[in-house]
Amino acid sequence: KLPLESIQVVLEELRKNGNLEWLDKNKTSFLIMWRRPEEWGKLIYQWVSKNGLTNSVFTLYELASGDDTEGEEFHGLDEAMLLRALQALQQEHKAEIITLDDGRGVKFF
Repeated sequence: KLPLESIQVVLEELRKNGNLEWLDKNKTSFLIMWRRPEEWGKLIYQWVSKNGLTNSVFTLYELASGDDTEGEEFHGLDEAMLLRALQALQQEHKAEIITLDDGRGVKFF
C-alpha cells in the first residue's frame, strides 16, 4: 500500500504524460488510458494509409468492430476512446467526424 501522497504523485505523472484524465473537479474519479487519444489516432491513420483507404468513409462500428480491422490494435476500442482518437485526427486535418443516418462515421483524408 502506498501513502496517499505517493498515490497522488503517481496520478499526477500519469496526467502530465496524457494517460490520465480527471473526471471530476475534486480529483476523486479518473480515467486511466493505456494509450493517449493521439496515439490511437496515429495507429488508425497508419492502417487507413497502409490500406489505401484515404478519402473513404467508415462508421465507428466498422472501425472498432468490423472484419477489416480484426487483428489491428484498435479493434474493439471503446467508442468514447475511438471518438477521442478521431477528434485528434480531425484537429490534424486527417479526418472529419460526420453524422450518418444511423449514427456517426468518419471520413479520412
